[in-house]
Amino acid sequence: MNVSIIGTGSYLPERILTNDDLAKTVDTSDEWIFTRTGIRQRHIARDGEATSDMGAVAAQRALESAGIRPTDIGMIIVATSTPDMCFPNTACLIQNRIGAVNAFCFDMEAACSGFLFAMETARRFVESGAVATALVVGAEKFSCITDWTDRDTCVLFGDGAGAVVIRRSDHGKGMMSAVLRSDGRLSDALKVECSGSRSQAGYQGDSSGCGRPRIRMNGREVFKHAVLSMTESIREALDKSGLTAADIDWEIPHQANVRILESVNSKLGIPMEKCCLNLHNVGNISAASVPVALDEAVRAGLIKRGHKLLFVVAGAGFTWGAAVMEW
Repeated sequence: MNVSIIGTGSYLPERILTNDDLAKTVDTSDEWIFTRTGIRQRHIARDGEATSDMGAVAAQRALESAGIRPTDIGMIIVATSTPDMCFPNTACLIQNRIGAVNAFCFDMEAACSGFLFAMETARRFVESGAVATALVVGAEKFSCITDWTDRDTCVLFGDGAGAVVIRRSDHGKGMMSAVLRSDGRLSDALKVECSGSRSQAGYQGDSSGCGRPRIRMNGREVFKHAVLSMTESIREALDKSGLTAADIDWEIPHQANVRILESVNSKLGIPMEKCCLNLHNVGNISAASVPVALDEAVRAGLIKRGHKLLFVVAGAGFTWGAAVMEW
C-alpha cells in the first residue's frame, strides 16, 4: 500500500478579465502581456466571494471524484496566501462548509509553493498512519492583494482553487519522492506589503500609514532564481525516485510565466508537450496553480493509471520544490 492521490477537484470563478480589459486601465496590451508571460486571461472572484468559498467547491468536487464522504476526512490542509481572515484558519471554514466534522484543520503559507508543501505534509501524516484520509486544498484570491495600477504585477495573477484527496492505495507506487527548499535571504524579491504586523498599528496606536495590501516584485530576480531552483529540485527529486526526465509522462508545474517553464524544461530535456499548461487561461493562481492544472488534466483524460507525474513549484520566501509520483 502506497500513499496516492485518489481524487481531484477544482473551481474557477465565472468572471474573466482579459488582457484587453487590462489594457483599458494600465499601459499594456494583449501582445505585450502574452509574449512576456503566456497569459491571455485570468479568472477573478466575484464581489463577496472569498478564498474559502472557492476552496469548498474544489474540495466537494475532489470528494466526489474520490467517491468518499466528508466524514471520512481526517485532516484538512489549506495552502493559501490569501486567507479569509487572520483567524479562524481557512481550513476550518472549508471544513464547516463541506461537513468534514472528523478532520483537524490548519492553513499552510508558502506562497506559490504552498500546495506542494501541504501535499507532502499530508503524505507524511497518511504514511505514518496518523490519519487515513487527508484533504489538501490550494485556494487563492489574489485579486484582493493585487495593485491594479502596477503593470508589472497586475497582469500576472488570478483567483481559483484546486483540491486533492490523499489516501493509501494499492495502485502503483503512489508518491515516490519530494524535495522542499527555502531561502529567506531572497524574501524581498517577492512580497505583499502592508499585510502583516510589520505594517500595522502598534501598542501605542501609531500606524505606518501603509494602506491596502499590495504585491511588490523584483521580476528579474524572481525569474532568475525560479529557473535555477526549479531545475535543481527536479533533478534531485528524479534522482531520489530512481527515474530520469525521459521517464516522466506529465509535468504539472506551478505556472507563473511560460518563459520560466520553457527555460527549465530546456535545461532538463523535457518536451513542453509533456507540460500540463493552463497559464493562458488562468494566469498565476499561486497555491491553486498546481491542483487546478492537475484536475483539468485528469478530467480531460490525459493522466492515466501508471503515468509518472512530475510536480515542480517556486514562490516567495523564497520557496521551491519538486515531487514525483506514479498515478
